[in-house]
Amino acid sequence: MEAKLAGEEVPVRPRKRQHAFAKAMKNWELYLLLLPTLIYFIVFQYGPMYGLQIAFKDFSAIKGIMDSPWVGFKHFVRFFESYSFEMILWNTLKISLYELAVFPIPIIMALLINQLVNTKFKKLVQTITYAPHFISVVVIIGMLQLFLSPRNGLVNHLLQALGMESVYFLGEPGWFTSIFVFSGLWQNAGWGTIIYLAALTSISPDLHEAAVVDGASKLKRILYIDIPGIMPTIIILLILNVGSFLTVGFQKIYLMQNPLNIEAAEVIQTYVYKSGLVGAQFSYSAAIGLFNNVANFILLVTMNKIAKKAGQSSLW
Repeated sequence: MEAKLAGEEVPVRPRKRQHAFAKAMKNWELYLLLLPTLIYFIVFQYGPMYGLQIAFKDFSAIKGIMDSPWVGFKHFVRFFESYSFEMILWNTLKISLYELAVFPIPIIMALLINQLVNTKFKKLVQTITYAPHFISVVVIIGMLQLFLSPRNGLVNHLLQALGMESVYFLGEPGWFTSIFVFSGLWQNAGWGTIIYLAALTSISPDLHEAAVVDGASKLKRILYIDIPGIMPTIIILLILNVGSFLTVGFQKIYLMQNPLNIEAAEVIQTYVYKSGLVGAQFSYSAAIGLFNNVANFILLVTMNKIAKKAGQSSLW
């Protein structure tokens, strides 16, 4: 399609490109501000994707990536057929499902804090609940070891005072998942409430005033005003949580592992570390990591599609 200007035929598409370029140059300061972020993602996020091909090769540091021989899906098959595959996958899924089950707790905390009338007490509660977020993971593990020690731990002293036997919590596989999830909840729940409290501030006070005039109780105002008002935020965060479903973290789990609880503590991330960096099986660990990322991507797209079909907010 062409447009005529001053008796000449000028293609529309080049004019659109010129207009877009002129618009970009008009706001060049904003694009310059965005440039470092773009460079960061290109260099540190997209650039390393070049190395993903070693998951399909028998990588040798001497030969390099290009000269290493292709082996197809050999490393993926090896992982799926390994004796530890079911244990590792089940441990990862169990922790992820457990964390998903406690996902509503920060929402409930935010709704309760939002109902506090005394401003000073409200700020005190917020400070106390989100302060643990700033504690290092290493310090958290040290605290767990002190509190749950079978000899000198506070928890076991209380159990003994009640006439019960002491328990080596960090050495029991059955306790590992609960300790990991609830210690993480204690550390991060208060910080998570900040997002929902910010979303609650966007709800018009007129809605609450009208509900009070109509005789609505606090519970009904929460159910019919607050929760629908923050539902888009809840859905977006839920989608992001599902998108990292198989990524339960590395540092904290690795620090909590010991020979006694390893059957419940070995997850995909720690297995990749031990296979790749400790065992120098680079291609094998790259294949496991790629499987993990592809699975997370599929879950993210699926959850986003479900939310979109349900008429809720979505990432795209």
